Amino acid sequence: MPTTPEQFAIRAMTPDDLALTLDWAAREGWNPGLHDAAPFYAADPEGFLLGMLAGAPVAAISAVRHGEGFGFIGCYIVKPEQRGRGFGLALWQAALARLRGRVVGLDGVPAQQDNYRRSGFELAYRNMRFEGAAEHARAGAADAVAALVPLGAIPAASLFAYDRHCFPESRADFLRAWIAQPGTVALGAVREDGLVGFGVARPCRVGWKIGPLFADSPELAETLLFALQERMPAGAPFFLDIPACNAAAWALVARRGMRMAFETARMYLGPEPDLDLERTYGITSFELG
Repeated sequence: MPTTPEQFAIRAMTPDDLALTLDWAAREGWNPGLHDAAPFYAADPEGFLLGMLAGAPVAAISAVRHGEGFGFIGCYIVKPEQRGRGFGLALWQAALARLRGRVVGLDGVPAQQDNYRRSGFELAYRNMRFEGAAEHARAGAADAVAALVPLGAIPAASLFAYDRHCFPESRADFLRAWIAQPGTVALGAVREDGLVGFGVARPCRVGWKIGPLFADSPELAETLLFALQERMPAGAPFFLDIPACNAAAWALVARRGMRMAFETARMYLGPEPDLDLERTYGITSFELG
């Protein structure tokens, strides 16, 4: 097994380190959001670990704590010229140690499932990334089934409560920063009885990503999807990551003619959280869950 040199050290990232890590992620083809660093850091300022070799950054991982009982691993990168030297394993072990005692999730490429199983992770379901092009003509769109309002106008407590249907723990600081990113479109669907769905679209290195997209019904999800598209430049590429176990989400992307780009394996260390996946038409991110 590779061994890590004595001059290899691990420390928590600064905001600038996290921005550098997202540049590495862009070179890997992960297409992060233009302003993801601030909300990621807000989620857990101590949750991003940097591997340093002789004082220079060579590897990264996130081990973000959400609430009291959940954690998520992502942003797992070793610079190509430094792979095979044990740096990734050392970071992996540090990430697991930071999240010890919690249920831990991750989104990994299928080829790595066996490696994650060796650390105790089990497959829960697949997440599928679909790509489309922003449409401004609404032919074939669902009729409006709720009032759409800027998400910032929704009482914060309502937003956080709805999010808890689809995420294992409260993530209030993250959500506040997520919907406030420059250029981001964040919409809530409201009826007389309150919030019945919300969606967020943020500009990325290439096109836009929509996530989360949570809704009480397929019609609401489609209404939100079109409203978000209409606020992007016409024809702009956008990406939506759906849980494969949600048949209505599959039907939505098929109806809109979206193309599957790739998939990840959602895996958990510990019991799978009890999430309302029927309301989940787009996960927030592969990096933080």
